[in-house]
Amino acid sequence: MADGERPVIALLTAPDEGPPPGLEQLEDRAEVRHTTTREELTDAIADAQILLVTDFRTRFVRDAWPHARKLQWVHATSAGVDALIFPEMARSSIPLTNARGIFDRAIAETVLGMVLLFAKDMRTTLTLQERREWRHRETERIQGKRALVVGAGSIGRQIARLLDGAGLWVDGVASRPRSDDADFGTVYGTADLHEQLPRADYVIIAAPLTDATRGLFDRSAFQAMDPGARLINIGRGPIVVTEELVAALHDGTIAGAALDVFEEEPLPPAHPLWDMPNVFLSHHMAGDFIGWREALIHQFIDNFERWSSGSSLRNVVDKQRGYVPPENPA
Repeated sequence: MADGERPVIALLTAPDEGPPPGLEQLEDRAEVRHTTTREELTDAIADAQILLVTDFRTRFVRDAWPHARKLQWVHATSAGVDALIFPEMARSSIPLTNARGIFDRAIAETVLGMVLLFAKDMRTTLTLQERREWRHRETERIQGKRALVVGAGSIGRQIARLLDGAGLWVDGVASRPRSDDADFGTVYGTADLHEQLPRADYVIIAAPLTDATRGLFDRSAFQAMDPGARLINIGRGPIVVTEELVAALHDGTIAGAALDVFEEEPLPPAHPLWDMPNVFLSHHMAGDFIGWREALIHQFIDNFERWSSGSSLRNVVDKQRGYVPPENPA
């Protein structure tokens, strides 16, 4: 790039979204080309040094990839980047960064709320309120209960800290086991998952979607869980085999589920999960706090400053593993 020439940032958003707030701070230092379609992205990426993706579910990036002649860096404003690690991208030397750290605390708060929703039987309380029906009941305590967090990355750590503060015993599951972790009692390897599932009152999925985690929670995993346990998924929908989860919830193999992510999104209106009394559904919003869009762009601009000065980028994803490794923290 010639001296004084502004870099081109190809911005891909969903069709109904405008440019994220705060990006105008770069208008004197970069040319931002906002795209929402495959054709627009294909045109913009040809001259772009940077690709900024807010619509992380799209296949447009893979389709436009052959036209990326000058690309030096791809950034996703999401923690999950599975849709962006297609073979051509994975083989390239172009770094991919993500939004690691932005959503961690908000997601952990959502998980704590889901745990309390089950323990305090909030669904029944709300139903009785709507009926104007007074019915005294006893509910569970969470102190001393056991949680197993599947995915011991930055989000899993925040979940562990918050649940530990609420009085739960918290272990983790990760690709690599370790016994001296500061946030978890013990971190077990993925191979130990089924051995640990029966010990947990709450099983919380906070893992990225990779070849190793896709379909990890299937019929055999549900059968390994305690019948009184609840499943919470704030990770990625395809980690859970939905049809087999529905069967496990229907026949009492597990006691309940709180789900923020799904194999198919939006969840179809006729899907049986909507009507199940032991299920709580939210709408892929576990980490979306007031001001999250501004926080994402603040993070991107910080990395843009590093890229502009030739410094190392933060939150570089290991494209073979599918996430930011612990040795490359936010």
